[in-house]
Amino acid sequence: MKTSANTDLIRVLADPVRLQIVTLLAHETLCTTHLVEETGARQTNVSNHLKVLREAGVVETEPCGRFTYYKLHPEVLDALAALFGELAETARTTIETDRKRACP
Repeated sequence: MKTSANTDLIRVLADPVRLQIVTLLAHETLCTTHLVEETGARQTNVSNHLKVLREAGVVETEPCGRFTYYKLHPEVLDALAALFGELAETARTTIETDRKRACP
């Protein structure tokens, strides 16, 4: 994942309602009606958040009659988690080796 893609994804997930939607979808596939009930947000607001999540590749749609269900793409979150894991490991190494740049 490229740095700009990481930044965009972090920005997408930083919104509290979108993060709540992602958390809900991690547990089950839900339609917009369920997400409106669970989040307490208005339907138009939830739909706008779902559009952002779709465009970021975090969720995908699944038509079911007159409803559209949403499910999470866990591999997108895995890639972001791996990035943070690598940063944490680099920080541990930096601390252990007491690596610091000298001031001029």
